[in-house]
Amino acid sequence: MRISRPRRMHHSRLKHLARSFHFPNDLDGSQMSSAAAASETTQNSDPYIQSLFAERIGGANYGKSTEIYKFEKIKRAKRKALADHPERQLLDFGIGENDSMADASIREVMSREINQVENRGYADNGVAEYKEAAARFMQRQFGVKLDPETQINHCIGSKPAYAMLPACFINPGDITMMTVPGYPVAGTHTRYYGGDVYRLPLLAENNFLPDLDAIPDDVYRRTKLMILNYPNSPTGGTAPKSFFEDVIALAKEKEFVVVNDAAHIMLTFDGKPTSFLEVPGALDVGVEVHSMSKGYDMIGWRMGFVAGHPLVVKAFSDVKDNSDSGQFIATQKAAAAALDDDSIPERIRTKYRRRMEKLVKVLRDCGFEAEMPGGTYFLYTKSPTGTASGETFAAAEDATRFLIEENGIVTVPWDDAGSFLRFSVTYIAEDEAAEDALMAETAARLSGAGFQWKS
Repeated sequence: MRISRPRRMHHSRLKHLARSFHFPNDLDGSQMSSAAAASETTQNSDPYIQSLFAERIGGANYGKSTEIYKFEKIKRAKRKALADHPERQLLDFGIGENDSMADASIREVMSREINQVENRGYADNGVAEYKEAAARFMQRQFGVKLDPETQINHCIGSKPAYAMLPACFINPGDITMMTVPGYPVAGTHTRYYGGDVYRLPLLAENNFLPDLDAIPDDVYRRTKLMILNYPNSPTGGTAPKSFFEDVIALAKEKEFVVVNDAAHIMLTFDGKPTSFLEVPGALDVGVEVHSMSKGYDMIGWRMGFVAGHPLVVKAFSDVKDNSDSGQFIATQKAAAAALDDDSIPERIRTKYRRRMEKLVKVLRDCGFEAEMPGGTYFLYTKSPTGTASGETFAAAEDATRFLIEENGIVTVPWDDAGSFLRFSVTYIAEDEAAEDALMAETAARLSGAGFQWKS
C-alpha cells in the first residue's frame, strides 16, 4: 500500500520550490500501520478469520499490535506542523523517488508501441528486445558480456526480484545475510520461508562496507544468500573492486549466492560506476539486480532486470513464471530504448550531483557532518543529539520529528546502525535558481536551530 500524498500547499515565497510532505514506503513496518485500524472493525464480526492468518505475518495476533510505526509518527508530526504553521511550506527532503518524468524519447517509444497489436499479449519471462538491450548496456557500461537468453531476465521493478530470489534458495533454518541499513524485502521473504536474516551493519568507520571477518563460521555454514547494495541506499557508500573480490572468494569458499542491488548504479558520483559482475569470478557466484527507476527517471514504470549466473537467473525465471505474467510488452520496448541511450542517465546524474553539492555545503555550514556520497541521490548524515535550548534526541526519529514540527524540514530517520538522517535531493525545483532559493531557505531555517552533536 502506498502512503497517499497530502494536498500541496502553495505560498508565494516558496511556490514551486518544494513538494509537500511525502515519505517512501521503503522500510520494514512502514506498510503495517493501517492494519490495526482495519482489523479493529472487522475481527469481532469475523472471529474465525483472525485465527487463520499465517504465522509469517503474525498469526492470530495479526493486526492487533498497538505499536506506532516510524512513518505513522512522521505523518503525525507533519499534520502538527501544518496545523501549527499553515503559512510555512514544508521543505521535503524525505522523498525517495525521482522528481522528473521519464525522458520524452522514452515516452514517445511507449506511445508508439502501446498501439502495436503484437504487444497486446502476456510477456511471461520477457521479450528479446529488452534482454538484448540490457546485454548491450552491461557490455557498454561495464565491459560485462552476457547471453541475453540465459543470463538476463526482466523483472517488474526490482522489488519483486528480492521477493522471488529467497524462494529459489531459502529453506527453514537457512540464512540470508543483508547489509543494514538497506532495502528489507529479501529479508522479509527470507523469514516468510522460515529462514533467518543476519544483519551486516554499515558503519562510517568502515566506509559503509560490512566487516566480513566478523561474521561467525556458524552463520556462514547456514548462509544461502548474501544481499549487497552498492552504491548503497541510504548511506551513499560505494564498494571498491577489492571488496567485491573478497566477497567472491568468500562465496566460493563458504558456498553461498551473492546478489548485488544496483538500483542506484547510474547515480555514481565517485568515479566510474562499478558493477559487481565486472569483477572476475562474480559470474560464478551470483547476480546483479538493476532498476530503471533511479537512473532513467522511470519511477512507476516497474522495469528492471536480473543478470548473472545462468542457473540463478533460470531459478528466478521459474519462480517468476509462477508469480507474474511479465511486464507489458510496450513498457519493455520503451525501457529497451532507454537502455540504449547513455545520455539519459548522464543528464540525471549531472542534475543530482549538482543538487547534492549544494546540499552538502548548506548542511556543513549549519554544523552537520555532511560528506559528498559516492552515489545515490541520498545524503546520509549523523543525526543531532539535541539543541542548545535543551532539546534532546535519543534517536534519529526524535530529531526528525523536531525538524518537521519546529523547522518545517522533512527528512527520513535511520536508527539501524547508529542514528542518522537521510536527506534526498529529489525535491521539486524547476531550475537552478529555484534550487538555490530552496537551499537558501533551508540554510535560514537550520542555522537558527542550534543543533548539537555529542559523541
